[in-house]
Amino acid sequence: MSVGRGIVVFSGGSAANNLVDVFEKVRESKSCLLNYVIPISDNGGSTSELIRMFGGPGIGDVRSRLVRLIPTDPPSSERSAIAHLFNHRLPSTSSKEAHVEWYTIVDGTSSLWTNIPAAKKELIRSFLNTVNLEILKRARPPISTFDFTSASVGNLFLTGARLFSGSFESAIYLLGSICGIPDDIVRVIPAINSNFSHHISAGLANGDTIVGQNNISHPSEATALDALSPGTKNRAKRLSLEEGEAEDATLPGSLPTLKRQNIKFSKDHEEDLPARIERIWYINPYGQEIRPPVNLRVVEAIQNSQAIIYSIGSLYTSLIPSIVLRGVGQALKSSPAKHKVLILNGSLDREVGPSAHPFTAVNFVEAIARAAEESQGHQWDGASSLGERMKAVGEVQQRLTVSTDHVMTPVSSQLKQYVTYVIYLEGEGSPKVDRQQLLDHGIESVRLYGRKIEADGPEGQLVMKGMKYDSQALIGALETILGKKGDAVVGTKSRRNTLEN
Repeated sequence: MSVGRGIVVFSGGSAANNLVDVFEKVRESKSCLLNYVIPISDNGGSTSELIRMFGGPGIGDVRSRLVRLIPTDPPSSERSAIAHLFNHRLPSTSSKEAHVEWYTIVDGTSSLWTNIPAAKKELIRSFLNTVNLEILKRARPPISTFDFTSASVGNLFLTGARLFSGSFESAIYLLGSICGIPDDIVRVIPAINSNFSHHISAGLANGDTIVGQNNISHPSEATALDALSPGTKNRAKRLSLEEGEAEDATLPGSLPTLKRQNIKFSKDHEEDLPARIERIWYINPYGQEIRPPVNLRVVEAIQNSQAIIYSIGSLYTSLIPSIVLRGVGQALKSSPAKHKVLILNGSLDREVGPSAHPFTAVNFVEAIARAAEESQGHQWDGASSLGERMKAVGEVQQRLTVSTDHVMTPVSSQLKQYVTYVIYLEGEGSPKVDRQQLLDHGIESVRLYGRKIEADGPEGQLVMKGMKYDSQALIGALETILGKKGDAVVGTKSRRNTLEN
């Protein structure tokens, strides 16, 4: 059993999966429980088809983290086969081919079952057959059938387990048990514990609104900015079923962008945003803002934590959807955790643009603080202009100077309630960091040297896309901040393992 207060990691799916081994090493050094808080607002890819047919939460990131946590030491052909099965996706090019392969998995003849013991195989198959039966029951051919294209076997299993048990967290527990994840050491906690779908919207600085997580992070169409247009031209169409349209799990009158089938998108091309994202909020199927409560297990984890870590990942679709939930902000503010660490992304993406005016480190911190304040129902006062305001109140600053080297103001104190350290990489394509500006907020910063991320440009040339963390350097930085010196800090000759603070 682990002892001591735990570590809470806010993250999304794929990006933070690259740091799972880092967090595990830090957990081992602190001999404590590790809690991952994962949002359930995803509505893209094959997840959109599950939501359309069954409703329910976006489960892809939860499944991805659970499978990533399958122990790999000592090596095991059984665990490797289970990871391969639950990570497997059906063919993406042909719906017919995907359907055929699905039935080889359900009937137990697929080669994916190799090295999985018979008892475990039949347990898994029972829940895959549960979801398959529900798919057949809900199909209304030729108007509405389930599209298996690119479907994740793990997502289908979680859906079957949720439908059978009536509990999302029971389904997570079952998958974690099958994967051999020790629940007394590491836990995956959905930000919202619900059998219903929860969608988000983003408000831009120019007044535009983007509906749905997929459209925020990587839209599948030219624009998603008119989804909540105030005009009435298409109002009647939006609030009624189309002629001949089959019913599914979405409510009549739901926003069209939340009803689309098997949303396809590309991560290789990102349409630039016309203005910065200012805030994220949850919506009901009709587009009205709602304030759902956080899973109480998240609050419990935060209240029993020694450290909070905001992992790498998409700021507004991986981190903020969990932080803005009712109950999170107060829990973060009152947490006994001394250290609240933001691991800054090594590259910039669509969500922290536009590219001509990208987010800096302090903008990332402000986004977290704003979400935490709005979680508590507080109006955000716009701390981004702090630099100018600090110059205007220089005399007040002098009176607020304390015996340490820090100058504290009401706004900087507000930011430091949620972030105390920023770990970052310096290089082309990574967010700019003004260390003095962070320090003016009372926030320490730690710079690491990482590896360059290069990709083919439009004409075949190599283009810098950002920086990638070196695992040993990051472990050393986190252990140093949390109270234990690591081997990958100052003193090593390796340039990428150098830590500066």
